[in-house]
Amino acid sequence: MPQDLKSMRIAVLMGGQSGEREVSLRSGAGVLGALKRLGYDAVRVDPRPDLVTQIREVGADLCFNVLHGGAGENGQIQGALDLARIPYTGCGVLACALTMDKLQSKRIFHAVGVQTPPYVHFDRSRSAGEIAAAAVDRLGLPVVAKPRAEGSSLGVSIPKTIEQLTGAVAQLQDSYGEGLIDRFIRGVEVTVGVVGVGEDTRALPVLELVPHNEFYDYEAKYTKGMTELIAPARIADDLTEKAQQLALRAHHALGCEGVSRVDMHIDAEGECWVHEINAVPGMTETSDLPHAAKAENVDYDTLVEQILQSALVRM
Repeated sequence: MPQDLKSMRIAVLMGGQSGEREVSLRSGAGVLGALKRLGYDAVRVDPRPDLVTQIREVGADLCFNVLHGGAGENGQIQGALDLARIPYTGCGVLACALTMDKLQSKRIFHAVGVQTPPYVHFDRSRSAGEIAAAAVDRLGLPVVAKPRAEGSSLGVSIPKTIEQLTGAVAQLQDSYGEGLIDRFIRGVEVTVGVVGVGEDTRALPVLELVPHNEFYDYEAKYTKGMTELIAPARIADDLTEKAQQLALRAHHALGCEGVSRVDMHIDAEGECWVHEINAVPGMTETSDLPHAAKAENVDYDTLVEQILQSALVRM
């Protein structure tokens, strides 16, 4: 890390107005603490509509983005920072927009040969009953119903009957306007963190997720003790390599840089199915990315500093 970064002020962007605000505040507090322990001049910034003015007011030279969901993860804030010529960590505008949009992510995965579960996309143009019937005919049951553009498993459910699916679709139509219905993949749930820029980009150890809830939902993700995190995952070496290579391929396919987390399932036949990519992974005490890095003997503070390096490509 160039020594002159220690003389710069870093604005840690946290909070925001998305449904993931509280998680972002926790992630941001962790990152802010790490930067201060490492000797960086870091300050907290909770974005308002005049974010660029906020950054100028605190005298920050660059931003460490820990905003989950909403404008902080869909490319809007990245675009504002680009226009203001303020460097920031992590993915840029296009990658953030694509990773937040699950439909566009799947379309690109399909185009480049990254295996993703078959799906049905829906909006408000048909009734929930029609959509559910068509989805069951194509995908069977159970399925995974989720919003098109949301994070932290908000709005996600696993309907097991057509009645449950009809209700889930209706709720998604009402709350989000549109969504996706994915084929349910039985198997080991894993996630693979990706860190670095250019030739230094690497996949972290594969992390196995064993939630105490039915699936890795919001509560299981952010409540200590609700999910068993196992790194390295209890899978064969060849599957570990396969998952890591697939994560890198997906990361690059959507134009990610700096950091991402690729969520997938590995079925009984050893097939890896990529669900989605998170462009601003959680950095809380229960988050996946720090846990996976720890299995590589990379502690939390070192991981934060490695992610910070991604801002250098914009300086």
